[in-house]
Amino acid sequence: MTHAATVGGERFRFADLRELMAKATPERSGDQLAGLAAGSARERVAARQALADLPLATFVQQALVPYEDDAVTRLIIDGHDARAHAPVAHLTVGGLRDWLLSDAADAATLAALAPGLTPEMVAAVSKLMRNQDLIAVAARCRVVTRFRNTLGLAGHLAVRLQPNHPTDSPAGILASVLDGLMYGAGDAVIGINPAADSLPELTRLLHLLDELLQRHAIPTQACVLTHVSNTLQAIERGAPVDLVFQSIAGTEAANRGFGIDLALLDEAHAAALAQQRGSLGDNVMYFETGQGSALSAGAHHGVDQQTLEARAYAVARRYRPLLVNTVVGFIGPEYLYDGKQIIRAGLEDHFCGKLLGLPMGCDICYTNHAEADQDDMDNLLVLLATAGVNFVMGVPGADDVMLNYQSTSFHDALFVRRLLGLKRAPEFEAWLQRMGITGADGRLQPPTAAPALAASLARLLPGVAL
Repeated sequence: MTHAATVGGERFRFADLRELMAKATPERSGDQLAGLAAGSARERVAARQALADLPLATFVQQALVPYEDDAVTRLIIDGHDARAHAPVAHLTVGGLRDWLLSDAADAATLAALAPGLTPEMVAAVSKLMRNQDLIAVAARCRVVTRFRNTLGLAGHLAVRLQPNHPTDSPAGILASVLDGLMYGAGDAVIGINPAADSLPELTRLLHLLDELLQRHAIPTQACVLTHVSNTLQAIERGAPVDLVFQSIAGTEAANRGFGIDLALLDEAHAAALAQQRGSLGDNVMYFETGQGSALSAGAHHGVDQQTLEARAYAVARRYRPLLVNTVVGFIGPEYLYDGKQIIRAGLEDHFCGKLLGLPMGCDICYTNHAEADQDDMDNLLVLLATAGVNFVMGVPGADDVMLNYQSTSFHDALFVRRLLGLKRAPEFEAWLQRMGITGADGRLQPPTAAPALAASLARLLPGVAL
C-alpha cells in the first residue's frame, strides 16, 4: 500500500509501510548505512504526517517482516491480545500519541493496555514524539519484577554492579564488587561479562558470586553473562545459576546469528524456573538488546533499526524477565553516530519497552570512536532516571576495562539517586543499613563496614590480599 503526504508544496510517496516507518524515524547513522533514511528533513516530516494518519489496525493487518518467514513476526501476531487492545483500536498512530499524553493514560490503564500493543505500534508512535513526550509517558509506566528483591517500584532506581575484569581475576572482580557495594550499587544484579567462555571458567565465576551472596546474605541476584547454551550446561552440572542471560534481536535471522531461537529460550526459561532459587519471585531471565544488531547481522529485512529494536522486546516479553537492558551506544557510531543520536535512542528504547510491559534498564554508554562523551551520558542518565528507568549500570570509574567502552559509574548512580530522591530496592536498602553502609535516610555512611567486608571477601580467596 502506497502512502503519501505533501509538505511545503512537495508531494512525497512511500512505497510501503516499511519505507514509511523508516523515513519517519529521527536521523541516525544506522538507517543511513542501510539506505533506509529520509533524504531530507522535509521528507521526514512528510513521512511523519502520513504515519500520524495511519490506523493502528494496519499493524495487525500488515507485517513488516513476512509472517511465514519470521518466528518473531509470528510471535507478535499470534500473541496479540485483541481484548487489551480494544480501548485504542479505533485510533490512528497520531491519535494514540494524543491519548498517551492525556490524563486518561494513567499507570493502571497503561499496564492493562500493554498486551494489546505490538512493537510496531509503539515504535510508530515514538517516531511522532519529542523527547519530553517519551519521558512523560514512560514515567507513568511501572513494571515491577522480583527474584531476591523487588525492582521497578515507583521512586526507585536499581544498579547493575558490573565488576568485569580482563583476565577474570577473582581478586579483581571481588575488589570491584566491594567498591560497588560500598557505593550502594548492586540491587539489580551483580553481573559479570566473562573474558573467557569455557564451562569450567564460567562455573568458577558462578560459584564465586554465589558464595559471596550466601556468605553475606545479600538480597540480590548474580549472573554470568554468557551464551544461553553455556548456562544450560552449567545448570545441568549443578552450578548455582540465578538468572539466565541472553542477547536478543528483533528478527528470526538476527537471533539465529546469536545462536538462539525461541525453542532454546523456552528450554532455558524452564530450566531456570526449575532451580527455584528466587526467594521473592520467579522472574529468572535477563535480556540485552541494542539498536543496530539486526542490521549488523545482515538480518534487518529493510526495516529501520529502531522498529527492529522494539520487535526484540516481543521476544523478551514472552519470558517475563527480571531485567531488560538496552545497551544503547555499544555497537558504535555506524549505528548511532553521536551523543544526540544515543540520547534519542535511549529514550525511545525505554519508552517502547515500558509501553510493552517490560522492566527496562539502560546501559548508558558509548564507544571511544563515537562522537560522544561523558557529558552526553550524564544528560541521558538524568533524563532516563526522570522517565522512571528500572536500572542503570555501575562500572568502576565508568570505564569497562574488559569490554573497552564507557558507561556509568557507581558515583554516577549515587549522584542521580540523590538528585531525584530515588531509592534502592527495599530489601537491598535494608541490608545496606544492617551492614552500616547507609543510614536510615539511605545516604552513605563513613566506610566503617569496609574492613569487615574486605576481610570476609579475602577469606574467599586464601592468600589474596584485597
